[in-house]
Amino acid sequence: MKFRWGYVGNGNIAKSTARSILRGEHTISAVYGRNKAKAESFAKAHGAKAYGDYDEMLAAQDIDGIYIATPHTAHLDYALRAMKAGKPVLCEKPVAVCESEVQALIDTSNDCNVYFCEAMWTWFSDVALTVKKWVLSGEIGGVKNVVINYAFPGLMMSKNSRVLTPSTAGGALLDIGIYPITYCYNLFGYPDKIECDGVIKNGIDVKETVVLHYGEMKCTLNMALDILKENCVIEGENCKITMGFFHMASKATLKNKDGKKVYKGTTDYLTEFSRAADEIRSGKTESDYIPHKATLECMRIMDECRRQMNLVYPFEEKK
Repeated sequence: MKFRWGYVGNGNIAKSTARSILRGEHTISAVYGRNKAKAESFAKAHGAKAYGDYDEMLAAQDIDGIYIATPHTAHLDYALRAMKAGKPVLCEKPVAVCESEVQALIDTSNDCNVYFCEAMWTWFSDVALTVKKWVLSGEIGGVKNVVINYAFPGLMMSKNSRVLTPSTAGGALLDIGIYPITYCYNLFGYPDKIECDGVIKNGIDVKETVVLHYGEMKCTLNMALDILKENCVIEGENCKITMGFFHMASKATLKNKDGKKVYKGTTDYLTEFSRAADEIRSGKTESDYIPHKATLECMRIMDECRRQMNLVYPFEEKK
């Protein structure tokens, strides 16, 4: 039986996920959007029912899980309301804009005994999970150094894009920086020390370098909205792991003095949604792929980066 999703939001990421998951054992039975006309257009294209009232959609009986694909400043409200209505939630990254909001989401998941998970496709993929196995098994020896670069030309986007808008918590850190930060966290845990040096323009961070220290080893993460660049290099005592588009990798290469081996796989929305659906059906309230603690502590790292950059969003200044 197909898993029935209720979509919150109908923008680019919603359209991308829909194209992928409808190839598998999924259906989109409902969609909510503040713009009813756009919601109706999305619903018509994907065989769903459009709702102009969120609570009405949450009361529908033909929804197995809620997928939230709005700007991240709206995630907290939509996710809390869904969980309180008893609906499991898969929420786009980042699930919130600060640690206290993430803690509220986790608390509600626990109190309501309902599934909540960050939609971080990287860690539902066997490519990233294989890299983690290589590192944690000791196959590459002690890790000496990690460098991850992730940049895309966000500054060339429309000026009213959510990525460039302070009121929607735009900027490099929350939108793309979450990927390298989460990657290092999943491999090495919470760092001993966090250093961040960034550039803020027009109320958002346009680039930063974040260094996560783990004893004598460090992860250097470079994020920017000005160019297109993405790669990851993990240097061990015995060999080196390299990836190109690490956050959506199709392969990872392990090289040593004897040669190399390549793991090939896919990082896609279908795998992410299918594994989340399996967890929901099995009665889990927390994902094995992206535990609540990982989501919380990665946000804690980003909070510290913002503190060091003195990056405060307009809606936070009013508090």
